[in-house]
Amino acid sequence: MMTTETMITFVVYLIFLVGVGIYFYRKTESAEDYLIGGRGMGSWVTALSAQASDMSGWLLMGLPGAVYSAGMSQIWVVIGLGVGTYLNWKYVAPKLRVQTEETQTMTLPNFLSKKLGDKTGTIRIYSAIIVLFFFTIYAASGLVASGKLFESILGIDYKVAVFIGVGTIVFYTFMGGYLACCWTDFFQGSLMFLAILIVPGFAYVKGGGVAEIQMAAQARDISLNIFESGNIGTLAIISSLAWGLGYFGQPHILSRFMSVKGLKELTQARKIAMIWVVISLAGAMAIGITGIAVFKDVSQIGGDSEKVFIYMITKLFNPWIGGILLAAILSAIMSTIDSQLLVSSSTLSEDFYKFIKKGATEKEIMWTGRFGIIVISAIATLMAMNPSTKILAMVSYAWGGFGGVFGPAVIATLYIKNLNWRSVFAGMLVGTITLILWKTVGYGAYLYELVPAFAINGIVIGIAEKYFFGIKLDSKATCN
Repeated sequence: MMTTETMITFVVYLIFLVGVGIYFYRKTESAEDYLIGGRGMGSWVTALSAQASDMSGWLLMGLPGAVYSAGMSQIWVVIGLGVGTYLNWKYVAPKLRVQTEETQTMTLPNFLSKKLGDKTGTIRIYSAIIVLFFFTIYAASGLVASGKLFESILGIDYKVAVFIGVGTIVFYTFMGGYLACCWTDFFQGSLMFLAILIVPGFAYVKGGGVAEIQMAAQARDISLNIFESGNIGTLAIISSLAWGLGYFGQPHILSRFMSVKGLKELTQARKIAMIWVVISLAGAMAIGITGIAVFKDVSQIGGDSEKVFIYMITKLFNPWIGGILLAAILSAIMSTIDSQLLVSSSTLSEDFYKFIKKGATEKEIMWTGRFGIIVISAIATLMAMNPSTKILAMVSYAWGGFGGVFGPAVIATLYIKNLNWRSVFAGMLVGTITLILWKTVGYGAYLYELVPAFAINGIVIGIAEKYFFGIKLDSKATCN
Protein backbone atom coordinates (compact mmCIF):
# COMPACT_ATOMS: atom_id res chain seq x y z
CA MET A 1 0.00 0.00 0.00
CA MET A 2 1.39 3.36 -1.03
CA THR A 3 2.41 5.83 1.66
CA THR A 4 3.79 9.35 1.35
CA GLU A 5 7.03 8.29 3.04
CA THR A 6 7.55 5.37 0.66
CA MET A 7 6.82 7.57 -2.35
CA ILE A 8 9.34 10.17 -1.20
CA THR A 9 12.01 7.50 -0.69
CA PHE A 10 11.51 6.07 -4.16
CA VAL A 11 11.46 9.47 -5.85
CA VAL A 12 14.69 10.51 -4.11
CA TYR A 13 16.33 7.24 -5.11
CA LEU A 14 15.29 7.59 -8.76
CA ILE A 15 16.53 11.19 -8.84
CA PHE A 16 19.87 9.99 -7.47
CA LEU A 17 20.21 7.46 -10.30
CA VAL A 18 19.37 10.08 -12.91
CA GLY A 19 21.95 12.40 -11.34
CA VAL A 20 24.64 9.72 -11.62
CA GLY A 21 23.87 9.36 -15.32
CA ILE A 22 24.18 13.10 -15.91
CA TYR A 23 27.44 13.29 -13.94
CA PHE A 24 29.16 10.53 -15.88
CA TYR A 25 27.87 11.84 -19.21
CA ARG A 26 30.40 14.62 -18.74
CA LYS A 27 33.14 12.12 -17.81
CA THR A 28 32.66 9.91 -20.87
CA GLU A 29 34.94 11.07 -23.65
CA SER A 30 35.73 7.94 -25.68
CA ALA A 31 34.18 4.66 -26.76
CA GLU A 32 36.45 2.83 -24.30
CA ASP A 33 35.13 5.05 -21.49
CA TYR A 34 31.54 4.42 -22.53
CA LEU A 35 31.85 0.66 -23.03
CA ILE A 36 34.30 -0.51 -20.32
CA GLY A 37 35.14 2.57 -18.23
CA GLY A 38 38.59 3.06 -19.73
CA ARG A 39 39.87 -0.12 -18.00
CA GLY A 40 40.38 1.84 -14.82
CA MET A 41 37.89 0.43 -12.30
CA GLY A 42 38.96 -0.29 -8.72
CA SER A 43 38.45 -3.49 -6.74
CA TRP A 44 35.41 -2.43 -4.69
CA VAL A 45 33.47 -1.03 -7.64
CA THR A 46 34.40 -4.02 -9.80
CA ALA A 47 33.37 -6.55 -7.16
CA LEU A 48 30.06 -5.01 -6.14
CA SER A 49 29.03 -4.00 -9.65
CA ALA A 50 29.82 -7.49 -10.96
CA GLN A 51 27.78 -9.23 -8.28
CA ALA A 52 24.93 -6.72 -8.24
CA SER A 53 24.56 -7.04 -12.01
CA ASP A 54 24.84 -10.81 -11.63
CA MET A 55 22.08 -11.44 -9.09
CA SER A 56 19.34 -9.08 -10.33
CA GLY A 57 15.77 -9.13 -9.04
CA TRP A 58 16.15 -12.89 -8.92
CA LEU A 59 18.12 -12.59 -5.67
CA LEU A 60 15.47 -10.66 -3.75
CA MET A 61 12.32 -11.88 -5.50
CA GLY A 62 12.89 -15.05 -7.52
CA LEU A 63 15.02 -17.03 -5.04
CA PRO A 64 13.10 -16.10 -1.85
CA GLY A 65 9.87 -16.88 -3.70
CA ALA A 66 11.15 -20.30 -4.77
CA VAL A 67 12.27 -21.13 -1.21
CA TYR A 68 8.96 -19.89 0.20
CA SER A 69 7.10 -22.21 -2.21
CA ALA A 70 9.31 -25.30 -2.33
CA GLY A 71 11.55 -25.22 0.73
CA MET A 72 15.24 -26.01 1.00
CA SER A 73 15.66 -27.73 -2.38
CA GLN A 74 16.83 -24.37 -3.74
CA ILE A 75 20.02 -24.64 -1.69
CA TRP A 76 21.55 -26.68 -4.52
CA VAL A 77 21.18 -23.66 -6.81
CA VAL A 78 22.85 -21.53 -4.15
CA ILE A 79 25.76 -23.98 -3.83
CA GLY A 80 26.17 -24.08 -7.59
CA LEU A 81 26.18 -20.30 -7.86
CA GLY A 82 28.66 -19.92 -5.02
CA VAL A 83 31.14 -22.39 -6.52
CA GLY A 84 30.64 -20.97 -10.02
CA THR A 85 31.29 -17.44 -8.78
CA TYR A 86 34.59 -18.44 -7.20
CA LEU A 87 35.81 -20.43 -10.21
CA ASN A 88 34.89 -17.60 -12.58
CA TRP A 89 36.80 -15.00 -10.56
CA LYS A 90 39.76 -17.31 -9.98
CA TYR A 91 40.30 -18.93 -13.39
CA VAL A 92 38.54 -16.78 -15.99
CA ALA A 93 38.85 -13.20 -14.74
CA PRO A 94 42.69 -12.83 -14.68
CA LYS A 95 43.31 -14.31 -18.12
CA LEU A 96 40.36 -12.49 -19.66
CA ARG A 97 41.61 -9.16 -18.27
CA VAL A 98 45.08 -9.70 -19.72
CA GLN A 99 44.03 -11.15 -23.06
CA THR A 100 41.35 -8.56 -23.85
CA GLU A 101 43.91 -5.80 -23.34
CA GLU A 102 46.43 -7.66 -25.50
CA THR A 103 43.88 -8.02 -28.28
CA GLN A 104 42.51 -4.50 -27.71
CA THR A 105 38.94 -5.77 -27.50
CA MET A 106 36.05 -4.50 -25.38
CA THR A 107 33.26 -7.01 -26.03
CA LEU A 108 33.04 -10.79 -25.74
CA PRO A 109 32.16 -11.36 -29.44
CA ASN A 110 35.08 -9.20 -30.60
CA PHE A 111 37.47 -10.91 -28.18
CA LEU A 112 36.55 -14.42 -29.35
CA SER A 113 36.82 -13.40 -32.98
CA LYS A 114 40.15 -11.59 -32.66
CA LYS A 115 41.80 -14.04 -30.26
CA LEU A 116 40.87 -17.00 -32.46
CA GLY A 117 41.92 -15.27 -35.66
CA ASP A 118 38.51 -15.36 -37.32
CA LYS A 119 38.99 -12.87 -40.17
CA THR A 120 35.62 -13.75 -41.67
CA GLY A 121 33.73 -12.25 -38.73
CA THR A 122 31.57 -15.36 -38.40
CA ILE A 123 32.07 -15.84 -34.65
CA ARG A 124 31.77 -12.12 -34.00
CA ILE A 125 28.43 -11.76 -35.77
CA TYR A 126 27.00 -15.02 -34.44
CA SER A 127 28.04 -14.17 -30.88
CA ALA A 128 26.51 -10.72 -31.22
CA ILE A 129 23.18 -12.23 -32.28
CA ILE A 130 23.22 -14.58 -29.28
CA VAL A 131 24.02 -11.69 -26.92
CA LEU A 132 21.17 -9.56 -28.22
CA PHE A 133 18.65 -12.43 -28.19
CA PHE A 134 19.24 -13.65 -24.65
CA PHE A 135 19.82 -10.22 -23.15
CA THR A 136 16.46 -9.07 -24.44
CA ILE A 137 14.84 -11.95 -22.54
CA TYR A 138 17.02 -11.28 -19.48
CA ALA A 139 16.19 -7.56 -19.47
CA ALA A 140 12.50 -8.36 -19.83
CA SER A 141 12.66 -10.47 -16.65
CA GLY A 142 14.01 -7.47 -14.78
CA LEU A 143 11.23 -5.25 -16.08
CA VAL A 144 8.66 -7.81 -14.92
CA ALA A 145 10.25 -7.59 -11.46
CA SER A 146 10.15 -3.79 -11.46
CA GLY A 147 6.53 -3.84 -12.57
CA LYS A 148 5.57 -6.18 -9.73
CA LEU A 149 7.47 -4.03 -7.25
CA PHE A 150 5.86 -0.71 -8.19
CA GLU A 151 2.44 -2.30 -8.55
CA SER A 152 2.60 -3.88 -5.09
CA ILE A 153 4.05 -0.97 -3.17
CA LEU A 154 2.92 2.20 -4.89
CA GLY A 155 -0.43 0.98 -6.16
CA ILE A 156 0.53 1.85 -9.74
CA ASP A 157 -0.85 -0.07 -12.71
CA TYR A 158 1.56 -2.86 -13.69
CA LYS A 159 2.19 -1.60 -17.23
CA VAL A 160 2.74 1.96 -16.05
CA ALA A 161 5.16 0.62 -13.45
CA VAL A 162 7.18 -1.17 -16.14
CA PHE A 163 7.48 2.06 -18.12
CA ILE A 164 8.68 3.99 -15.06
CA GLY A 165 11.35 1.39 -14.39
CA VAL A 166 12.62 1.17 -17.95
CA GLY A 167 12.56 4.95 -18.37
CA THR A 168 14.84 5.51 -15.39
CA ILE A 169 17.29 2.76 -16.34
CA VAL A 170 17.49 3.82 -19.97
CA PHE A 171 18.15 7.43 -19.02
CA TYR A 172 21.17 6.94 -16.77
CA THR A 173 22.61 4.14 -18.90
CA PHE A 174 22.08 6.15 -22.10
CA MET A 175 23.79 9.17 -20.59
CA GLY A 176 26.62 7.77 -18.49
CA GLY A 177 27.43 4.42 -20.10
CA TYR A 178 29.68 1.95 -18.31
CA LEU A 179 30.87 4.37 -15.62
CA ALA A 180 27.29 5.22 -14.65
CA CYS A 181 26.37 1.53 -14.61
CA CYS A 182 29.31 0.55 -12.44
CA TRP A 183 28.91 3.31 -9.89
CA THR A 184 25.15 2.91 -9.62
CA ASP A 185 25.71 -0.84 -9.29
CA PHE A 186 28.21 -0.16 -6.51
CA PHE A 187 25.63 1.80 -4.51
CA GLN A 188 22.90 -0.64 -5.42
CA GLY A 189 25.00 -3.64 -4.40
CA SER A 190 25.68 -2.00 -1.04
CA LEU A 191 21.98 -1.35 -0.51
CA MET A 192 21.07 -4.92 -1.48
CA PHE A 193 23.64 -6.24 0.99
CA LEU A 194 22.19 -4.05 3.78
CA ALA A 195 18.66 -5.28 3.13
CA ILE A 196 19.67 -8.92 2.95
CA LEU A 197 21.33 -8.60 6.36
CA ILE A 198 18.54 -6.77 8.16
CA VAL A 199 15.25 -8.23 6.93
CA PRO A 200 15.72 -11.97 7.72
CA GLY A 201 16.55 -11.21 11.36
CA PHE A 202 13.38 -9.19 11.89
CA ALA A 203 11.33 -11.82 10.03
CA TYR A 204 12.78 -14.61 12.19
CA VAL A 205 11.63 -12.83 15.36
CA LYS A 206 8.25 -11.88 13.91
CA GLY A 207 7.67 -15.41 12.62
CA GLY A 208 8.26 -16.97 16.04
CA GLY A 209 11.59 -18.71 15.45
CA VAL A 210 12.45 -22.24 14.39
CA ALA A 211 9.42 -23.93 15.94
CA GLU A 212 6.91 -21.70 14.12
CA ILE A 213 8.78 -22.05 10.82
CA GLN A 214 8.70 -25.84 11.11
CA MET A 215 5.00 -25.89 12.00
CA ALA A 216 4.07 -23.54 9.16
CA ALA A 217 6.16 -25.56 6.69
CA GLN A 218 4.54 -28.80 7.80
CA ALA A 219 1.08 -27.28 7.42
CA ARG A 220 1.87 -26.40 3.80
CA ASP A 221 3.64 -29.72 3.17
CA ILE A 222 7.01 -28.03 2.62
CA SER A 223 10.06 -29.99 3.71
CA LEU A 224 13.07 -28.14 5.13
CA ASN A 225 15.28 -31.15 4.44
CA ILE A 226 17.51 -30.39 1.44
CA PHE A 227 17.18 -33.96 0.13
CA GLU A 228 13.43 -34.28 0.63
CA SER A 229 12.08 -30.86 -0.28
CA GLY A 230 9.96 -31.09 -3.39
CA ASN A 231 10.88 -34.79 -3.77
CA ILE A 232 14.10 -33.64 -5.38
CA GLY A 233 15.99 -36.31 -7.30
CA THR A 234 19.47 -36.69 -8.74
CA LEU A 235 18.69 -34.91 -12.01
CA ALA A 236 17.10 -32.02 -10.13
CA ILE A 237 20.20 -31.66 -7.94
CA ILE A 238 22.45 -31.71 -11.03
CA SER A 239 20.24 -29.11 -12.69
CA SER A 240 20.45 -26.85 -9.65
CA LEU A 241 24.21 -27.19 -9.23
CA ALA A 242 24.65 -26.56 -12.96
CA TRP A 243 23.65 -22.92 -12.49
CA GLY A 244 27.30 -22.42 -11.55
CA LEU A 245 28.37 -23.37 -15.08
CA GLY A 246 26.50 -20.38 -16.41
CA TYR A 247 29.00 -17.92 -14.96
CA PHE A 248 31.66 -18.69 -17.55
CA GLY A 249 29.53 -17.29 -20.35
CA GLN A 250 27.72 -14.24 -18.91
CA PRO A 251 28.79 -11.19 -20.98
CA HIS A 252 27.62 -8.63 -18.40
CA ILE A 253 29.80 -10.25 -15.72
CA LEU A 254 32.78 -10.90 -17.98
CA SER A 255 32.80 -7.25 -19.03
CA ARG A 256 33.56 -6.32 -15.40
CA PHE A 257 36.72 -8.41 -15.57
CA MET A 258 37.80 -6.56 -18.71
CA SER A 259 37.42 -3.15 -17.09
CA VAL A 260 39.31 -3.59 -13.80
CA LYS A 261 42.52 -1.57 -13.47
CA GLY A 262 44.89 -4.51 -13.01
CA LEU A 263 45.45 -8.02 -11.65
CA LYS A 264 46.18 -6.73 -8.15
CA GLU A 265 42.78 -5.04 -8.00
CA LEU A 266 41.20 -8.15 -9.50
CA THR A 267 42.52 -10.39 -6.72
CA GLN A 268 41.15 -8.01 -4.09
CA ALA A 269 37.85 -7.77 -5.96
CA ARG A 270 37.52 -11.57 -5.91
CA LYS A 271 37.70 -11.64 -2.10
CA ILE A 272 35.12 -8.87 -1.77
CA ALA A 273 32.82 -10.52 -4.30
CA MET A 274 32.91 -13.90 -2.56
CA ILE A 275 32.00 -12.41 0.82
CA TRP A 276 29.13 -10.51 -0.80
CA VAL A 277 27.87 -13.57 -2.67
CA VAL A 278 27.95 -16.02 0.24
CA ILE A 279 26.16 -13.67 2.64
CA SER A 280 23.65 -12.47 0.04
CA LEU A 281 22.65 -15.96 -1.11
CA ALA A 282 22.31 -17.14 2.48
CA GLY A 283 20.20 -14.08 3.27
CA ALA A 284 17.91 -14.66 0.30
CA MET A 285 17.36 -18.24 1.44
CA ALA A 286 16.63 -17.00 4.96
CA ILE A 287 14.01 -14.59 3.62
CA GLY A 288 12.13 -17.43 1.94
CA ILE A 289 12.37 -19.70 5.00
CA THR A 290 11.25 -17.10 7.53
CA GLY A 291 8.53 -16.01 5.14
CA ILE A 292 6.90 -19.42 5.55
CA ALA A 293 6.11 -18.52 9.16
CA VAL A 294 5.36 -14.81 8.62
CA PHE A 295 2.92 -15.51 5.78
CA LYS A 296 1.35 -18.89 6.40
CA ASP A 297 -0.66 -18.77 3.19
CA VAL A 298 0.35 -17.42 -0.22
CA SER A 299 -2.93 -15.47 -0.38
CA GLN A 300 -1.42 -13.13 2.24
CA ILE A 301 1.12 -11.97 -0.33
CA GLY A 302 -1.25 -11.45 -3.22
CA GLY A 303 -1.06 -15.05 -4.44
CA ASP A 304 2.43 -14.51 -5.89
CA SER A 305 5.29 -16.17 -3.99
CA GLU A 306 7.85 -13.91 -5.70
CA LYS A 307 6.43 -10.97 -3.76
CA VAL A 308 7.26 -12.43 -0.33
CA PHE A 309 10.17 -10.04 0.29
CA ILE A 310 8.07 -7.02 -0.72
CA TYR A 311 5.22 -7.89 1.66
CA MET A 312 7.67 -8.82 4.40
CA ILE A 313 9.25 -5.35 4.35
CA THR A 314 5.92 -3.51 4.36
CA LYS A 315 4.71 -5.63 7.29
CA LEU A 316 7.83 -5.44 9.47
CA PHE A 317 9.14 -1.89 9.02
CA ASN A 318 7.86 1.66 9.22
CA PRO A 319 7.36 3.44 5.86
CA TRP A 320 10.66 5.35 5.97
CA ILE A 321 12.87 2.35 6.71
CA GLY A 322 10.67 0.17 4.52
CA GLY A 323 11.09 2.58 1.63
CA ILE A 324 14.87 2.31 1.86
CA LEU A 325 14.75 -1.48 2.02
CA LEU A 326 12.31 -1.67 -0.88
CA ALA A 327 14.72 0.49 -2.85
CA ALA A 328 17.14 -2.43 -2.43
CA ILE A 329 14.81 -4.59 -4.52
CA LEU A 330 14.70 -1.86 -7.13
CA SER A 331 18.50 -1.79 -6.93
CA ALA A 332 18.73 -5.50 -7.62
CA ILE A 333 16.50 -5.12 -10.64
CA MET A 334 18.15 -2.05 -12.11
CA SER A 335 21.73 -3.13 -11.49
CA THR A 336 21.27 -6.06 -13.84
CA ILE A 337 19.15 -4.42 -16.52
CA ASP A 338 21.56 -1.50 -16.94
CA SER A 339 24.47 -3.90 -17.45
CA GLN A 340 22.50 -5.97 -19.93
CA LEU A 341 21.47 -2.91 -21.90
CA LEU A 342 25.02 -1.62 -21.94
CA VAL A 343 26.52 -4.92 -23.13
CA SER A 344 23.80 -5.10 -25.79
CA SER A 345 24.59 -1.58 -26.93
CA SER A 346 28.30 -2.43 -26.96
CA THR A 347 27.52 -5.40 -29.16
CA LEU A 348 25.56 -3.28 -31.61
CA SER A 349 28.23 -0.59 -31.80
CA GLU A 350 31.41 -2.70 -31.63
CA ASP A 351 30.34 -5.96 -33.23
CA PHE A 352 27.89 -4.75 -35.87
CA TYR A 353 28.36 -1.07 -36.65
CA LYS A 354 32.15 -0.94 -36.30
CA PHE A 355 32.51 -4.24 -38.16
CA ILE A 356 30.33 -3.05 -41.02
CA LYS A 357 31.65 0.52 -41.16
CA LYS A 358 35.41 0.44 -41.02
CA GLY A 359 36.97 3.57 -39.57
CA ALA A 360 33.90 4.60 -37.55
CA THR A 361 34.63 7.56 -35.27
CA GLU A 362 34.53 7.43 -31.47
CA LYS A 363 31.45 9.65 -31.48
CA GLU A 364 29.63 7.41 -33.96
CA ILE A 365 30.37 4.32 -31.87
CA MET A 366 29.09 5.96 -28.67
CA TRP A 367 25.87 7.18 -30.28
CA THR A 368 25.27 3.85 -31.99
CA GLY A 369 25.57 2.26 -28.55
CA ARG A 370 23.09 4.72 -27.09
CA PHE A 371 20.66 4.03 -29.90
CA GLY A 372 21.04 0.30 -29.18
CA ILE A 373 19.99 0.84 -25.56
CA ILE A 374 16.70 2.34 -26.70
CA VAL A 375 15.99 -0.43 -29.22
CA ILE A 376 16.72 -3.33 -26.86
CA SER A 377 14.81 -1.75 -23.96
CA ALA A 378 11.78 -1.18 -26.20
CA ILE A 379 11.66 -4.85 -27.23
CA ALA A 380 12.21 -6.01 -23.63
CA THR A 381 9.39 -3.73 -22.47
CA LEU A 382 6.95 -5.34 -24.90
CA MET A 383 7.98 -8.78 -23.63
CA ALA A 384 7.40 -7.69 -20.02
CA MET A 385 3.79 -6.57 -20.48
CA ASN A 386 2.37 -9.81 -19.06
CA PRO A 387 2.33 -9.55 -15.22
CA SER A 388 1.84 -13.31 -14.80
CA THR A 389 5.30 -14.00 -16.25
CA LYS A 390 7.61 -15.73 -13.77
CA ILE A 391 10.91 -13.93 -13.19
CA LEU A 392 12.82 -17.09 -12.34
CA ALA A 393 11.74 -18.87 -15.54
CA MET A 394 12.96 -16.06 -17.80
CA VAL A 395 16.25 -15.67 -15.91
CA SER A 396 16.81 -19.43 -16.04
CA TYR A 397 16.47 -19.58 -19.83
CA ALA A 398 18.69 -16.57 -20.51
CA TRP A 399 21.30 -17.71 -17.98
CA GLY A 400 21.35 -21.17 -19.51
CA GLY A 401 21.61 -19.68 -22.99
CA PHE A 402 24.72 -17.67 -22.22
CA GLY A 403 26.33 -20.44 -20.21
CA GLY A 404 25.59 -23.14 -22.76
CA VAL A 405 26.73 -21.14 -25.79
CA PHE A 406 29.61 -19.04 -24.46
CA GLY A 407 30.91 -20.96 -21.42
CA PRO A 408 32.98 -23.66 -23.19
CA ALA A 409 34.03 -21.16 -25.87
CA VAL A 410 35.46 -18.73 -23.31
CA ILE A 411 37.30 -21.44 -21.36
CA ALA A 412 38.73 -23.03 -24.50
CA THR A 413 39.82 -19.69 -25.97
CA LEU A 414 41.58 -18.66 -22.77
CA TYR A 415 43.34 -21.95 -22.12
CA ILE A 416 44.06 -23.63 -25.47
CA LYS A 417 46.85 -22.40 -27.71
CA ASN A 418 46.39 -22.10 -31.46
CA LEU A 419 42.74 -23.04 -31.21
CA ASN A 420 41.00 -22.85 -34.59
CA TRP A 421 37.97 -20.59 -34.66
CA ARG A 422 35.99 -23.16 -36.65
CA SER A 423 36.17 -25.60 -33.73
CA VAL A 424 34.77 -23.00 -31.35
CA PHE A 425 32.08 -21.90 -33.77
CA ALA A 426 30.98 -25.51 -34.29
CA GLY A 427 30.69 -25.97 -30.54
CA MET A 428 28.72 -22.74 -30.10
CA LEU A 429 26.36 -23.59 -32.92
CA VAL A 430 25.65 -27.12 -31.70
CA GLY A 431 25.35 -25.82 -28.13
CA THR A 432 22.71 -23.31 -29.23
CA ILE A 433 20.71 -25.94 -31.12
CA THR A 434 20.91 -28.34 -28.18
CA LEU A 435 19.75 -25.69 -25.71
CA ILE A 436 16.75 -24.59 -27.78
CA LEU A 437 15.62 -28.11 -28.72
CA TRP A 438 16.06 -29.43 -25.17
CA LYS A 439 13.88 -26.63 -23.84
CA THR A 440 11.32 -26.81 -26.66
CA VAL A 441 10.61 -30.55 -26.39
CA GLY A 442 10.15 -30.25 -22.63
CA TYR A 443 13.24 -32.06 -21.39
CA GLY A 444 14.09 -28.97 -19.34
CA ALA A 445 11.53 -30.17 -16.81
CA TYR A 446 13.86 -33.07 -15.99
CA LEU A 447 17.35 -31.64 -16.60
CA TYR A 448 18.29 -27.97 -16.92
CA GLU A 449 19.03 -27.24 -20.59
CA LEU A 450 22.31 -25.59 -19.61
CA VAL A 451 23.78 -29.03 -18.75
CA PRO A 452 23.47 -30.77 -22.15
CA ALA A 453 24.22 -27.55 -24.06
CA PHE A 454 27.42 -26.90 -22.08
CA ALA A 455 28.57 -30.54 -22.27
CA ILE A 456 27.88 -31.05 -25.98
CA ASN A 457 29.38 -27.65 -26.82
CA GLY A 458 32.62 -28.59 -25.07
CA ILE A 459 32.70 -32.07 -26.60
CA VAL A 460 32.22 -30.72 -30.12
CA ILE A 461 35.05 -28.19 -29.64
CA GLY A 462 37.36 -30.97 -28.44
CA ILE A 463 36.46 -33.41 -31.22
CA ALA A 464 36.67 -30.79 -33.95
CA GLU A 465 40.06 -29.59 -32.75
CA LYS A 466 41.52 -33.03 -32.18
CA TYR A 467 40.47 -34.63 -35.44
CA PHE A 468 40.64 -31.67 -37.79
CA PHE A 469 43.08 -29.08 -36.51
CA GLY A 470 45.23 -30.58 -33.72
CA ILE A 471 45.17 -29.42 -30.10
CA LYS A 472 47.85 -27.89 -27.92
CA LEU A 473 47.21 -27.04 -24.26
CA ASP A 474 48.74 -23.88 -22.82
CA SER A 475 51.00 -25.33 -20.15
CA LYS A 476 52.03 -21.84 -19.06
CA ALA A 477 48.47 -20.79 -18.23
CA THR A 478 48.45 -19.49 -14.68
CA CYS A 479 46.02 -17.51 -12.59
CA ASN A 480 46.77 -15.25 -9.67
